[in-house]
Amino acid sequence: MNIEQAVLERLRQLLIDKQQQLLDFAEFLSQKTTSKTPLRTVRGFCADLKVDITEEDIAQARQEMWGNFPRDIV
Repeated sequence: MNIEQAVLERLRQLLIDKQQQLLDFAEFLSQKTTSKTPLRTVRGFCADLKVDITEEDIAQARQEMWGNFPRDIV
């Protein structure tokens, strides 16, 4: 008997509410194991937001954030 057959046999022995719990758990495991690749760039991070960010926008934001940062730290 393989794993699939063993699971089906156990499933058939359970009450309906327990079968639903088992289905919910199987869906949880499926979602947990199918993960997206991590977004590593600003453009990738904002891809779902439908925001169009250019390299110039990023350079300008960096300049605004770090422009007055002291360069010589003693």
